[in-house]
Amino acid sequence: MTTADAGPSVSVVICVYTEDRWGDILAAVASVRGQSYPALETLVVVDHNPALLRRLAKAFGDDGAGAGAGGVRILANAGPRGLSAGRNTGTGAAAGEVVAFLDDDAVAERDWLLHFAEGYADPRVMAVGGRTMPVWASRRRPAWFPEEFDWVVGCTYRGLPPGRVQVRNVLGGNASFRRSALTAVGGFADGIGRDGQRLPLGGEETELCIRLTRAVPDAVLLIDDRSVIHHRVPAARERFGYFRTRAYAEGLSKALVARSVGSGRGLASERRYTTRVLPAGVARGLRDALLGRPGGAGRAGAIVAGLAVTTGGYVLGSLRARRGGQRFAVARPVAPASPVSPVPTEAEPEAGEAAA
Repeated sequence: MTTADAGPSVSVVICVYTEDRWGDILAAVASVRGQSYPALETLVVVDHNPALLRRLAKAFGDDGAGAGAGGVRILANAGPRGLSAGRNTGTGAAAGEVVAFLDDDAVAERDWLLHFAEGYADPRVMAVGGRTMPVWASRRRPAWFPEEFDWVVGCTYRGLPPGRVQVRNVLGGNASFRRSALTAVGGFADGIGRDGQRLPLGGEETELCIRLTRAVPDAVLLIDDRSVIHHRVPAARERFGYFRTRAYAEGLSKALVARSVGSGRGLASERRYTTRVLPAGVARGLRDALLGRPGGAGRAGAIVAGLAVTTGGYVLGSLRARRGGQRFAVARPVAPASPVSPVPTEAEPEAGEAAA
């Protein structure tokens, strides 16, 4: 245990893939080191990039024999390329009772882990997520960019309830899970989620959380908006072209999730979002336009366009899944043999986990 209050020990996993984010990676690790509730360890998982792996191992003094400087361990992704396998690698190597995930281009506020740990006082709680705030490269939100679509840039969006509340799923870039729960359900599924070489897909945390609550019916999943991280949004992601591409990819991802867990569970939160949150956002945008406020019409138009593109991606993804039999698999988290030698693993589908 890490505190006098005997809270859970926490391993933090940061998945990385490119040297282009070197400064961001160092800042993310530093923010974990500065927590008021100290992490047991920080696991930096490198996704099939040997040069970055060696550079990080040298920077943190990790020679493979144990934790490097400041409790930082550098690991190679032990599965196929992608964020899901990287997270599974970190989970398999983690020693903490709780595994927390932090994006490689984000920094956590000082009490990030403290509020996560508080949530696990209730033994029914299997996951706790937090609030992710955008840090725009242009230093201000683009006038046309609606807060209802902040999920496009990996951040908390308008429509999520405030405070500490029970939710269907947490958002993967700022989340924590009981390690026992992750390993019991097999970890994150391969075949959905981000891969730096393709469309910016998502949905892996939604699929995992639904699978978790199906396996443990009394499981409680929380979001505590006091657990705050600040996520960098590069200039390229402030453009409408990225907005459109990411919304389309989200539709494809949701089709995979719905194929896996059923549309009832897979789209329950999305129905409320599209029938209540988005219409209210359009109304606000039109009102602002009538009042002469900057960006009002643009935000209303972006909401309509974003919904249309996401729906189109979902429809196309559903058709492809039915016709092509595309599948994804759930692979149990594994610990790599060493931080410099990736160990390939074969994904084994969980019983009953038909995928798109």
